[in-house]
Amino acid sequence: MPRTTKRDRYHHGDLRAALIDTAVELIAEHGVQGFSLAEASRRLGVAPSAPYRHFADRDELLLAVGVRAGERLVAAVTAESRGTTPEQRLVGVARGYVRFAAGHPALFEALAGPTFSAVAAPELEHAARPVKEAFHDAALALSGGDRPAAETLGVAVAAVAHGYAGLLRLGMFGAGDEAVGIAVARAADATLALLAGRAALTGPATTPGSG
Repeated sequence: MPRTTKRDRYHHGDLRAALIDTAVELIAEHGVQGFSLAEASRRLGVAPSAPYRHFADRDELLLAVGVRAGERLVAAVTAESRGTTPEQRLVGVARGYVRFAAGHPALFEALAGPTFSAVAAPELEHAARPVKEAFHDAALALSGGDRPAAETLGVAVAAVAHGYAGLLRLGMFGAGDEAVGIAVARAADATLALLAGRAALTGPATTPGSG
């Protein structure tokens, strides 16, 4: 069967989805800052005014990309975090996060970049909520119901996962599937080490130079 192009999908009434697909492609090629509605229109072969029937502006289309990224992140984390213990679930969340970053670099950039830092977007929050809950629920179980301690632990594990995902994108572990495997394994090991020493995270706050 002939391959369906994004322009074909537009002519079948799916311009919104085609614009999101094209935005992901452009972000992969040029980064979030190099993306424009004009370029998306040109690539799809539609009038520059056509995207505005679905998106008010560039930021609204990027928000739709962010929502898709959140949904894909949830799928990646869910696939990894099926462990029976809170420790296994947290390790799985970290592994899934790194796999998401490896498998969907453009979506990871859209979700992790500065684009949405100043935007209170209920759609994006809703899409990513299951991942936040995965971090929080397992951390809460490990913290004996202590919510401040759980918040601290959950954020620390998220920082570990995000850090290894970022290092992987920088080429720190090489390239290809082997590099992904190394980054995923190291994120898991670092999470286990963090969990083993988590008591240090719940002590009184200190300022630099104190103690």
